[in-house]
Amino acid sequence: MNLLWGAMLIIGIIYGMAAGHTEAVSEAVLSSAREAVSLSLTMMGVMAFWTGLMEIAKDAGLISSIERRIQPCIRFLFPGIPPGHPAGFSIAACFLANFFGLGSAATPAGLKAMEELSMLEEERRKGLVPGRPQEKGTASREMCAFLILNISSLQLIPVNIIAYRTQYGSTNPTGIVGPAILATAVSTGVAVVFCKGMDLRKKRE
Repeated sequence: MNLLWGAMLIIGIIYGMAAGHTEAVSEAVLSSAREAVSLSLTMMGVMAFWTGLMEIAKDAGLISSIERRIQPCIRFLFPGIPPGHPAGFSIAACFLANFFGLGSAATPAGLKAMEELSMLEEERRKGLVPGRPQEKGTASREMCAFLILNISSLQLIPVNIIAYRTQYGSTNPTGIVGPAILATAVSTGVAVVFCKGMDLRKKRE
């Protein structure tokens, strides 16, 4: 991606200068840099606020309580994860962060979940946990399902989009909430149906 974006920028600058628009190119560079700093400051404030709320909820025990309550849903989506396994709680924490639109807060939990799913696969290879292990170097069913569900994650409050709309002068920044809930609900539903369908296909094989 770095090479792609770098090449696009270089080609655009060279073309603009060759076409005699050097002044416009310089103005665009300066205004874009100024806008990037302003947007970054806005996003830092928004993310700090919501991440702080998540930390308060975590210290108050609210997040742990919610994680325990959604474990039946986690077991339905990931039947291969034994009850009480740490991977289930990391997946729940990642889903909760995504649910509230906190992508940056979801990343550490997602990485931890993948690490614990990898350890679960190692336990399967050693016979400590029931189930057929995948070949070494191959993602497990739980890993693939987690990635699919994480990408399609249902969002109640799209924090980032609201912040972008606020920054660019939207008269109703939260107007995106309804469509976002509908769109992510559909994408999550499709992801769940796909994952369960692949489970049935694998069982038949």
